[in-house]
Parts: sequence; structure tokens; C-alpha cells
Amino acid sequence: MIREENTDSGALLQGTLEMLVLKSLVRGPLHGYAVAEWIHQTSQQLLKVEEGALYPALHRLELRGLLKAEWGASENNRRAKFYQLTAEGRKRLSAESQRWARLSAAVAFVMQAS
Repeated sequence: MIREENTDSGALLQGTLEMLVLKSLVRGPLHGYAVAEWIHQTSQQLLKVEEGALYPALHRLELRGLLKAEWGASENNRRAKFYQLTAEGRKRLSAESQRWARLSAAVAFVMQAS
């Protein structure tokens, strides 16, 4: 799914892929490979989204009405499906971002406890 670049940990941050995909599309439409690259680059090459997890996640988000998709041409003139956030997708991203902030703060409190 999502893994840390230099480990064998497999599924790191399980359950966060959809939130990261939604976040990647805030600035505008992207095709699947560009979504994976944005996450990889923005995480300073620490997170790598596996193709086998990304495309099913994009499809699920589209079926739930959080994304809409249109076919177009990629940068190298190949046919690609471009995904874009819907209004519902923006709402979900906001809610998930708040949930993530609370969760990560709670984990930090536990990890700092003596």
C-alpha cells in the first residue's frame, strides 16, 4: 500500500492512502502516476505508493463521489485518466485532516510519556 522508502515494513500508515490521494488533488487534476509521484516527492521520498494500492483507491474514491475523472493526454502525450476533487471530496479531506491531527497529537503524547 504505502511504504516507507527504505524499509521492508510493507503497509506503513495503513488507512491514510485515501487522505493522501485527496490532498494530492487539492491544487488541481492529476493522473494516477502524478498522484503517486506528488506523494513521494512531498514526503521527501519517504513514502512510496504502490500501483496495486493506488488505482483501486482512486476507483473507490470516484465511486463514492469524492473524485471525478476524465480522460486526457499526459505530459508525454499518452492517454491518461485525470482525477479531480469534488465538493464532497473537499469536505472529506477537511474532516480527515482534522481527524489525523487529533490522532497524531494523541500518539505523540503517548510516545512522550515516561
